[in-house]
Amino acid sequence: MEIINGKMKMADLVESNFRLLAVVSRMGIDSSFGEHTVEEMCQRHSLDTDTFLLLCSVYSSDEGHPVSKMLRNARLSDILFYLHRSHDYYLKDALVYLSENIAALVAPCTEPQKKIFRRFFDDYKAELVKHFKFEEEWVIPYVQSLMIGQRDSRFSIDQFEENHSNIEEKLSDLKNLIMNSLPQGCDSALRFDLLRFIYTLHDDLARHTKVEDDVLVPMVRLIENPRASVDLKTKASHDTEERGGELSEREKEILVSVAQGLINKEIADRHNISINTVITHRKNITRKTGIKTVPGLTVYAILNNLVDINTIE
Repeated sequence: MEIINGKMKMADLVESNFRLLAVVSRMGIDSSFGEHTVEEMCQRHSLDTDTFLLLCSVYSSDEGHPVSKMLRNARLSDILFYLHRSHDYYLKDALVYLSENIAALVAPCTEPQKKIFRRFFDDYKAELVKHFKFEEEWVIPYVQSLMIGQRDSRFSIDQFEENHSNIEEKLSDLKNLIMNSLPQGCDSALRFDLLRFIYTLHDDLARHTKVEDDVLVPMVRLIENPRASVDLKTKASHDTEERGGELSEREKEILVSVAQGLINKEIADRHNISINTVITHRKNITRKTGIKTVPGLTVYAILNNLVDINTIE
């Protein structure tokens, strides 16, 4: 991607990376770009150009972090505006699309399969709503107060990081369940459409999280302590192991125990193996299925007839 700047045409910016359409839309910029530059479009919509470019650079880059100078020059109110509009999209558009189309996709499934799949998705939806509600009711108001010189002693940006759950993990499980575990009788075209949407949404959520971690958090820390250095932590990805492969009979037994709610020690006692062996089996199960969460593994076990839904309720 070419180096972006305020003098380039907005149309060329979007052409350089289609993902930036999400930033453009959420910043309230209309789509009639014409020959206008990024700077002109930002001025038209009362946005700070440097802040918009900062969001674009973080959103479009897979590596690296914004430099301290960029963060110190950015306008925090515009960052909050972006975050609020993003939350609206995830809750009012993305979740509605997923809800409607997942219901249609699982229609041919058996009642137990539909029940467990709906429960998994409803839990994910509730988790997402809780996540964004926390940001809307605590994080954004806290930052807005800081911006006018007031500080709520009940909260700090450190608490945001502590409660910053991984909202992409269960979505990844949903993708793998749709792709690998639903019966063939499900509508193939709808399955492909849902998978495309989920892949795009997963990528979008990851970039949204990066904006929060690499822009919002260090900017707020600068207000909380202006003399502090900007802390840009690199989050290493450890999800590099090759996926795939059939589960062994022992791994299926361990998976059933996980689905039934047993903790590692209980699983070790049941199967007369060490806790370290249980942990190794669970890592292999996750690697082979691509599913990381216990609810996701439970759905996988039921859809693949490894466990009866009635034994886990």
